[in-house]
Amino acid sequence: MARTIDEVLADARDRLERLDPHRAHAESLGGAVLVDIRPAAQRADEGEVPGALIVERNVLEWRFDPASGARLPQATGHDLRVIVLCSEGYTSSLAAASLHDVGLTRATDVVGGFRAWRAAGLPATGGDPAGRGT
Repeated sequence: MARTIDEVLADARDRLERLDPHRAHAESLGGAVLVDIRPAAQRADEGEVPGALIVERNVLEWRFDPASGARLPQATGHDLRVIVLCSEGYTSSLAAASLHDVGLTRATDVVGGFRAWRAAGLPATGGDPAGRGT
């Protein structure tokens, strides 16, 4: 039975304890891994979060699955707190739910994504500070 993307997104978000930008920032300062999954062109256009780990969406699960031969050094176990960031908080919800599927059940995302992060006045560099993007 086919489902709409809105249904898939709602199911994904039901599995997450989503974070507002300020809480995500605080958790990242406390040791959570903040992961920016936006493509390079989007980061160049919108800006970046200093210190965020850049892992484009198409390889996210392989980089964080502790059993993967392609994992990152940060992928130390299934209890790792991963906070996923995209542009507006849609793709990141799907990505965080996918990390749940490979056992990282503490993964979550940022409500409103990078645009909300920047609007909240949190650390960001480059891009369009007005958040207009293209």
